[in-house]
Formats: sequence, structure tokens, C-alpha cells
Amino acid sequence: MQGADEPAEVQREPFHLTANLFAVAFGLAGLAQAWSAVTQLAGASGWPGDLLWIVAAVTWLVTLAAYLANVAAQRRWKSELSDPTFGPFTALIVIMPMLLGVRLADEARGAGEAVFGCSVVLVILVGAWMTGDWIADNGDIRYWHPGYYLPTAAGGLIAGGASAALGFTTLSRVLFGLGITSFVVLTPIISLRLYVVPGLPPPLLPTIAIDLAPSVVAGSSWFDINGGRVDTPAAILAGLSVLMLLIQLRLIPLYRQASFGPGFWAFLFPFAAAVTYGVRWLAVEHVHDGAALGYVLVGILTAGFALLAARTVIGLIQGTFLPRLPAADQTLG
Repeated sequence: MQGADEPAEVQREPFHLTANLFAVAFGLAGLAQAWSAVTQLAGASGWPGDLLWIVAAVTWLVTLAAYLANVAAQRRWKSELSDPTFGPFTALIVIMPMLLGVRLADEARGAGEAVFGCSVVLVILVGAWMTGDWIADNGDIRYWHPGYYLPTAAGGLIAGGASAALGFTTLSRVLFGLGITSFVVLTPIISLRLYVVPGLPPPLLPTIAIDLAPSVVAGSSWFDINGGRVDTPAAILAGLSVLMLLIQLRLIPLYRQASFGPGFWAFLFPFAAAVTYGVRWLAVEHVHDGAALGYVLVGILTAGFALLAARTVIGLIQGTFLPRLPAADQTLG
């Protein structure tokens, strides 16, 4: 009878919601961007992207409410930002409204700019605080992973492109500079961790996909800043992006070692950003039948999202998707 009671006891364990859950909404925003880019290239109706932006916003709000309630219930307020494994993902809480604000500005300029402006300030403050934490706490490099790009490198690069899209030319270059500088500073540390230090634990393996994001996001943002011209920075970023994408192909066997969980949503935004960047190049180079090729790329991306969503629903039904163990048990093993 004891064996029969054990599953019930496991089910009574409280959920431990970690900040990497925000990768779901972040990935949906990336998918929305990809659809918006390809429909713009094709001169077609933008309703798929509009619908996805709404889904992304709702997902972010639901995730935020559940996450904050979980943090409050477990009294984790003081440890979330400084958590060596999941802390960097908390930056997505303030990065998401920045993306949503740009889209909102298309419908209500004043409201969109207000949301965007508040989010940019928070992105900078959160990034600065976390960077100070990493310096002050003398952390263990074994906890590092490409998610550490999110607070400053990703935040700055996304903010730079978003500012340009809203017409804030000088601000866009300032924020792009913040993102590029952070990318350059963080890359040697993260590369050392991935190349030399013993491998990441299986639950964190999908975060390696985030390695692809800085170069492709920087490329798209630079097109927004320079008016969609192919200049030297654009060419350099394209070369780096191709390399980072090819590296991801080699890592497929490594990713297969990880069991499915929230970490797998780390794949969606980087690859969505790569597809968006590819569509931008199709537009810039005026490729023949570029719209058709763009739809193929976005279709493949959408199929990947559908697979992720289906696996997530199955995991939620079976009770295996959301973690119940303390986060510390999922880090260094």
C-alpha cells in the first residue's frame, strides 16, 4: 500500500515556477515578428501576426500572474534576481512589454510609446542590477549558460531595433551600443563555460540555443537603424549569424539528451529571430520569389511551435511539465 500512496504524495508537492517559463511568451512574440515580417514582404494581410501578438500578450500576463503568486507563496522575493541558474530569465518580464509596446504603438501611438519607454527604463535598471550581482557575488562559472545574454545583450539589442522602429534615432544607437558591448563582454565568459567547463546539466541544454539570438537580433535591429541597407556592419552580422546557425545543427544530438520541460521553449525565440532576420534579407536583396521562400521558412518555424505547444499541453495534462522539485535540484546535479 505504501507504493500506491507515493504517487499521491508526489502530486501534493507544490509547484516551483521558475523564470524560464517566460520563454513561452517571448517565443510567441518572436513567432509574431516572423509572421509580421513575411506578410509585410508579401504585401498580404497581417492578421496572423496580429493574432499571435495578442496570444503572446495574454500568455505573458498569465505567466506573470502565476509566477508572482508562486514566488510570493514560497517567499522567494529576495532570491529570484540573484538565482544563478534562472535569475537571468527574469529579464524577460521587462523585455516583453518593450516588444508589445512597439506593436501597440501601431494602433495607439501614445500608449505604445508609454509602455515602451517604461519597459526600456526597467530593462536598463534590471540589466545593471544583475550585472552588479554577477560581479559582487563571485559566482561559480558552472552555473553560467547562454541565458546570461538576456538581461543586457538581448535587452539592449531588442531595445535598439524597437527604438528605431518608433523613430527614436539617437536612442536606438545608444541602446544598440549597450547591447553590442554587453554581447562582446559576455561572449568570452559564456564561450569558456561551454567550451571548457564540464557540460551543462540536461535540463539546461536547450539554453544553448540562445547563443544564436544575439547575432540575428543585432542584424534585424541594425536594419531598423540603418534604414534597411546592406553595409559593412550588416554583412559582418550576417556572417556571424550563419556560423551560429550552423553550430546549432551540430548540437541536435546534444539537445536530444534533455527531457522535455519549460527549458525547451528557449528554442523558439532564437529560431524565430533567425527566420525574421532571413526574411529581412530576402526583402533587402529583392530576392525573386522571396515571399514564397519566406512563407516556407515561417511555415517550418510555425510547425516547430505547434510541436512545442502540443508537447507542453501533454506535459501539463500528465503533470510532468511544471517543476515540483526545488530549482537547486535542477542545476548542477
